[in-house]
Amino acid sequence: MANADLDIQPIDDSPSLKWRAYDALKSAIAGMDIYQEDAQLRLDERALSLRFGVSRTPLREALAQLELEGLVRIVPRRGIYIARKTKVEMLEMITVWAALESMAARLAAEVATDEEIVSLHALVDGFNGADVGSHMFEYSDVNIRFHQAIISLSRCKMIEEMANGLFVHVRAIRRRTIYERDRAKRSVVDHKDIVEAIEARNGERAERLVREHTLKLREHVDRFVTLD
Repeated sequence: MANADLDIQPIDDSPSLKWRAYDALKSAIAGMDIYQEDAQLRLDERALSLRFGVSRTPLREALAQLELEGLVRIVPRRGIYIARKTKVEMLEMITVWAALESMAARLAAEVATDEEIVSLHALVDGFNGADVGSHMFEYSDVNIRFHQAIISLSRCKMIEEMANGLFVHVRAIRRRTIYERDRAKRSVVDHKDIVEAIEARNGERAERLVREHTLKLREHVDRFVTLD
């Protein structure tokens, strides 16, 4: 299973400590499964300062930026918490992701180079539906990288920026649900079909397949996932 705690690395001294602390903390949050039942959501400012090796001032500035982005909640006299979305919010985020990634797939079929499209095979060809269950930890990571690659191949900066705002939560819910109800097995098949459509330069089909694939995640979350 994915990590349910923060993996903190010290930060070297720098004039832009706020942004280095911001990047490091955001990366650490993205690397954990914030929707696991045992996820440690409360952040200890003093402990983070010691683990990062920075003073509290740039750390507080970084946390304030993360709060603006909806990734943490700062509750006066109670503490700082990694923010989780409600079920309604998560369903909306997945819906928006479906729109963004499906258009990215259409654009990728039009603008990605042959070499870039071939590189997608490294993210799908090593798995098949029959035995993916024995490689779940590896596939969970590759699954995330596949969807990031589709976004990147669109060469649309606005899509990338908007998707980045959703990424932490959509990544976390994908990690949590990929182990459930044969989703990994069906995901492998879907990914192969998507790559085939992009390779054929069939943007319309690629767009439809990605949208349907992501909306399957939405349906699964709606039916089977309980969120606080």
